[in-house]
Amino acid sequence: MKKLAQNKKWTIAIGISLSILVLACSKDDSTSDDSSSTTTTTGSTTVPTVFSSNYKTAVTLSTDGTSLTLKSNGTPDHVTPYWGMGNALYEQQTTGQTLTPGSLQSQVFVMTIPINPVAATTKEATSLGPIGMALNGVAIYNDREGGNVPVDSQTITTFDRGGAHSGPGGLYHYHFNGDFTSKDDSKLIGWLRDGFPIYGRKDKDGTYPTTLDTNGGHTGATTEYPDGIYHYHCSNVNYLNSGFYILKAGSYHGTKGTFTS
Repeated sequence: MKKLAQNKKWTIAIGISLSILVLACSKDDSTSDDSSSTTTTTGSTTVPTVFSSNYKTAVTLSTDGTSLTLKSNGTPDHVTPYWGMGNALYEQQTTGQTLTPGSLQSQVFVMTIPINPVAATTKEATSLGPIGMALNGVAIYNDREGGNVPVDSQTITTFDRGGAHSGPGGLYHYHFNGDFTSKDDSKLIGWLRDGFPIYGRKDKDGTYPTTLDTNGGHTGATTEYPDGIYHYHCSNVNYLNSGFYILKAGSYHGTKGTFTS
């Protein structure tokens, strides 16, 4: 009887130990599952394809899931007289045109824009300086020059066939459409500081848009945004009969992000 009692005690002890071990393993497995399920991050850190597939390699892209940061040295990937003689991308200025002093210089551009832009309640006027970045990293400017006055007939003689010229500090920038951004077409040119894209003179269907608002934009489908988005078009007015067409005038549709240079 004594031996039977001892065996019974051992059986109970072993049973309790096994129960504790099972519970301990179950708890560890549960903890492991919870841990793996909480490793997901809030917000995507992958640059949306619409940007990565269109911006050229000269532009570095990064995102925090809400905004997109674009970095470039601001120099064009095409020929222009503003490269200066001796450069492999130098070409003579178009006949009848002149040049601003000096050659273009490398810059440090950093533009941050919202990935999912929305219309601003109050539309802010664009100002002097960079208002956007073209697909090759070159700055986009509005239709005004120093003193915040419209580009005049004298200044327009300084633009190359890309619709650009070089300003103080050798900062090369586009004011107009041109041979290397968009001519008489619907090509994507880049994005402005408010996160909305800008296109050439035509819509996706090859027609000239007739529903543009006072800021040069409207909502509709584009090749890059088949479900539709507000987007800008460069003007369809031959500026001062120069053969150039202004990229952007007026105000931003959304709230502008930052652009440092």
